Amino acid sequence: MHKVKKIKIEGFRRLHDIEIEMRPLMVMIGANGVGKTSFLDAMSLLSASAEGTMNRKLNDMGGIAEVLTRGRAGNLALETEIMEKSSKQPLKYSLHIEPKGVTYNISPEVLSQERGRQRPFKYIESNSDNIFYFSPEKNKLVRPTWEHNPFESTLSQVSNMFPEAEELRRVLSSVTQYHVLDVSQRAPVKLPQQMKPADLPGENGEDMVPFLYSLREKDPDRYEAIEDTLKSAFPGFESLNFPPVAAGMLSMTWKEKNFKNPIYINQLSEGTLRFLWLISLLQSPALSPVTMIDEPEVSLHPEMLSFLADLMRETSERTQIIVATHSDRLVRFLDPKEVVVMDIGDDGFASAKWADSLDLEQWFKEYTLDEAWRMGRMGGRS
Repeated sequence: MHKVKKIKIEGFRRLHDIEIEMRPLMVMIGANGVGKTSFLDAMSLLSASAEGTMNRKLNDMGGIAEVLTRGRAGNLALETEIMEKSSKQPLKYSLHIEPKGVTYNISPEVLSQERGRQRPFKYIESNSDNIFYFSPEKNKLVRPTWEHNPFESTLSQVSNMFPEAEELRRVLSSVTQYHVLDVSQRAPVKLPQQMKPADLPGENGEDMVPFLYSLREKDPDRYEAIEDTLKSAFPGFESLNFPPVAAGMLSMTWKEKNFKNPIYINQLSEGTLRFLWLISLLQSPALSPVTMIDEPEVSLHPEMLSFLADLMRETSERTQIIVATHSDRLVRFLDPKEVVVMDIGDDGFASAKWADSLDLEQWFKEYTLDEAWRMGRMGGRS
C-alpha cells in the first residue's frame, strides 16, 4: 500500500506551521476552532492540485487571500512525502502559492526523490513561468510543449512521467473527504436508488442501496461482515433486503426479529442511517488510498462508537484513515498512537501532537484516554 508519510502545512488559516508524521489511522481531537477541519481542507486542496481542480477549490474557499493566515503569512505552502512500494526513499512534493493581485502565482513547485549519494532526482521543478518536468523520452528536464495553465499545478498537467511520479499523482488526486451524512427528509440516502454498479455508497449515500446489493451478490464475505456488525450493534437486527419499487429502481428494508413488517430505509433513525452508511463506506473494497471523515460520531449512540473504532482500525490496514472528531466517547476506544491532539497556542496558531508523544504515562495508569483529554491533561481543550 502506498502511504502518505508526512504532511507539512504553512500559512493555511490557523495552520501557520504544522508538520506531522502520518500513520494508518489518524484521529484528530480538539475543541472547535483548533484547526481540525482546516487540516482536512488543506489535504483536499493538495488533492485538488494533483487532480487539476485547484483553481476551483481555492475559489470555493473564497480565494487565496481568505485561506492565508491573516497578517502572518505571505504565501501558502503544502508539502508531503509519499512512500511508494518499490523504493526505500519517499517521493517529496512541495507546492507554494502566493497572492498576485486578485489571483495567485504558483512558485515554487517541486517533485523530487533522493537517490543515494546523488543530488535529489527532480521530476518537476517549476518557478512561476519557468516550468520544467523530466521527460523519460529525452532523459532530461524539459519545458512543456503545450499551453501551460498557470492556475493549476504542473503535476496535474504533465501527461507522461515516470511510474513513481504518476503514482504520487494518483494517490494525491484520489484523496476523498466525507462530511456528516445528510439525513433530511429528501436526502439522497432516503430515496429509491437506481440499480447500477456501485463500488462505494456515495458521499451523500446516493449509491448506498446499489452498493450493498452489488456487494451481497459479488462479495458475500464482505457483505456478511456488514450484517454481522449490524447484528452486534443492534441485537434485534435480522437482515437487509432490496425490494424493487419501479423499473430499474431499488429501495432497502431493515428486518428485525420481533416484527413481521420490515422498516423502509426512509423510516430508519438518523443514527441508524449514519452508522449503516459509515460501516458500508469502511467495508468498501474501492476506498481511495487516503480517506478523510469529518465528525463520524454525529447522531451515533455511544455504544456504536466502539464498533466504529474497531472498523476504522481494521480499514486502516488497506487505506489511510484521517478523522476529525469532538467526541471524547469515541476517543475512549482509541489508542494514544491513533490520536492527534490539536490545540491553539498563546500566539493563536494551531499545534498538532500525537498523543503517544505526550508525557502521560502516569495519567494512563489511573485514567482512560478520554478522561485524560477531558481533564485537560492532553491539551486540545475538550
